[in-house]
Amino acid sequence: NIAEFWRRWHISLTSWFRDYLYIPLGGSRQGMTKTIRNVFIIFLVSWLWHGANWTFMFWGGLHAVFILPSVILKTNRKYIDIVAAGKKVPSSKEAIQIVITFILTTFAWVFFRSETLPDAFLYIRKMFSEPILTSPDVFSVNVIAIVIVVMQIEWIGREGNYAIQKIGLKWKRPFRWSFYYVILMCIWYFANGEGQQFIYFQF
Repeated sequence: NIAEFWRRWHISLTSWFRDYLYIPLGGSRQGMTKTIRNVFIIFLVSWLWHGANWTFMFWGGLHAVFILPSVILKTNRKYIDIVAAGKKVPSSKEAIQIVITFILTTFAWVFFRSETLPDAFLYIRKMFSEPILTSPDVFSVNVIAIVIVVMQIEWIGREGNYAIQKIGLKWKRPFRWSFYYVILMCIWYFANGEGQQFIYFQF
């Protein structure tokens, strides 16, 4: 769920908000109304931390709305362990939860990455107006293939300290270094073309 996403994604920021803002405000110990208030305050501050832009406000507000069901149902601390630990594939319920969480967070990223709110809404409108079954171009196919490969790597290595820890350590050195080289070339190829700046340089 979204609560687990925040625990695992932006660990330092989430911990800071929890220890120095959420808990001093009363956390979840003062009734559901104040708990919901505290959640929105947390994400309001997260919006301001990233920048005084309305796009960040929408991004933070969406995450506050996304996380509320788990807070109200008291399941925000339910998924602490590694998902499907010791299994090769998740259960059908876990798979559905993973997909829903991925879709929600990815949708919110549209606002995070857009320069203005009109840009974000235009992008979303185009996302849902284009035919879903349109044949992708070569670049899109390459991107999709790499995403699938990276997702497999992340899934296989989810129980380690980092994704490729479990995959490459037992390989012979030439194969292991060739694998790392391919990853670096993919990063260079897909990032260098549009000259995009690292997103956190703007904060």
